[in-house]
Amino acid sequence: MKRIFYIFFFLVVFVNPSTAQAVYRIEVLQAGKTPGFEEAYQGIVRGLETAGLSPAEVKIARTIVEVNPDAEPYTWENLRVLMKIKMSADLIIGRAPDLVITLGTPATKFARLKIAAAGIPLVFSCVAEPEVVGCLSKTHAGPGFTGVTMYADPAELMRLARQGLPNLKKIGVIHSDDDYASFYADEIKARAGELGLEVLDRQVNLYDKVAPAAEELVAQGIDAFFVPMDRYYRLKNDQNWKILMKLSSDRKVPCIASVAGNVRGALLYTSPDWETLGSLAADQATKILRGGVKPKDIPVANPRNQGVLVDAEAFRKLGIELPPKLLSRWPRHDNDRT
Repeated sequence: MKRIFYIFFFLVVFVNPSTAQAVYRIEVLQAGKTPGFEEAYQGIVRGLETAGLSPAEVKIARTIVEVNPDAEPYTWENLRVLMKIKMSADLIIGRAPDLVITLGTPATKFARLKIAAAGIPLVFSCVAEPEVVGCLSKTHAGPGFTGVTMYADPAELMRLARQGLPNLKKIGVIHSDDDYASFYADEIKARAGELGLEVLDRQVNLYDKVAPAAEELVAQGIDAFFVPMDRYYRLKNDQNWKILMKLSSDRKVPCIASVAGNVRGALLYTSPDWETLGSLAADQATKILRGGVKPKDIPVANPRNQGVLVDAEAFRKLGIELPPKLLSRWPRHDNDRT
């Protein structure tokens, strides 16, 4: 009788699948540790639990590749980051996780092919241009991967800018030759054309100073600058961004920007909700792990609650009246910069 009891106990506790908890192993890979990425990571952790995966069911390992934001372009430092991402991808593949989440464009772009080829599902997040990391479009990813984009339609920002700049007709764009920067500059031109706006763009080398190109565009009669998502403006402690903002103020040529920076000066900025970018990735990961959905069958997500920061001080400095309608739709952010 006692022997039967032990056999029954063993079957119930150790064999019966209804009482055993499945443990999913997720690896997170990112290049650089920024406040935005940290918020996105916390969004992933909370999002998994909200989606029904308790902490006991999920084990997360996180790999952060160190990035020097002030590193000179086209140097060993940049090559080291690329190699480190690929090496980290190899190590992750060796640990055979159930799923990988990449944060940011570099981690996704340089790790995706290896991870997907190993048959490990991949979900990306915090990517500005899905096509740059291999997606078929802004809504369709591909075999073995899907993700969440922080793409912000430049047309929306231009429409809002017109509320404060009713005579806006000609926009100047200065961008580097980085893939995502060139891609987004093309987006600005295409969307501006749909709105009847003319775009004059100048492509510069990452080594180049912004002032000559900016002065040339001002001389050609632009009504505003549009700053695309481009690391060119973040190099050397935001040097080119600061120069452009001073020139914008001195020449009384306003500026709008596709992403909030550390330096004031632009009238409007788009502002990603980093935590939402992480929680949406967690939702996709849950569908793959628990629901058995193939990544390629999950559309690329794009949060619709990305806001626009309005810098009232920049309006005042340029002597431009801030439309009440603009303030009523988006809160003023004089001191908040992501």
